[in-house]
Amino acid sequence: MIQAENLTVAYHGRPVLKNISFGMQKGEILALVGPNGSGKSTLIRALSGVLPVSSGTIRLSGRLMSGFGPAGRARQIAVVPQGIQLPPAYTALETVLFGRTPYLNFLGQLSADDERIARDSLERVDALSLAERRVGELSGGEQQRVLLARALAQCTPILLLDEPTSHLDLQHQMTLMELVYKLARECELTVLIALHDLNLAARYAERIALLENGELRFIGTPAEILTEETLSRVYGWPVQVVKHPFNGTPLVLPK
Repeated sequence: MIQAENLTVAYHGRPVLKNISFGMQKGEILALVGPNGSGKSTLIRALSGVLPVSSGTIRLSGRLMSGFGPAGRARQIAVVPQGIQLPPAYTALETVLFGRTPYLNFLGQLSADDERIARDSLERVDALSLAERRVGELSGGEQQRVLLARALAQCTPILLLDEPTSHLDLQHQMTLMELVYKLARECELTVLIALHDLNLAARYAERIALLENGELRFIGTPAEILTEETLSRVYGWPVQVVKHPFNGTPLVLPK
């Protein structure tokens, strides 16, 4: 569904991503992890087309992304960005309807079908009851669900999420991740999700990609990537990795 080949991104002539290559299949969840400044957000912005690439290629469903116009790209990839401030005066439904922008006619008119899709998207994230409420009145967890609903309203096969659990408490973190996992399974979404929490990555992702200094150091299953030796070196702090007592996934504990 998405393939990056020798992807390099530079700011002011300085490479911040270097020769990144990986691919993802339909319905797969790939967690993107790494220390602060390793390039996670930059990679997501490059894959979404927001940042130009210095070299390398990105393919969507086998086609070069450079061959898609903005609307065509928005029909392939939806993004839940990090730390976005939603316009507080809009209702949740109005906010989700922005996800239908790539499908509007030349007059920019919304149809009854667009509103149905927006309401269905809110329902899928268990937020239909928020439809008429102003975004500025919503909690952080509620706003995050509205952002996810907006992305779902784009009806794309690929979903990119940039640290969506940041600033959420434990309950909202788990609710959001369970929802993403369910959507990937039921809707066969290809999901790339940047995470700081290594244990969330171990629990919900089939594979993990570990970035360090703008380079893709490792990619593989959680058991292959989340080892004491690798994590202690990359993060600069000794860790212990044990088997999770409930689900058997790697559990990372700082020493």
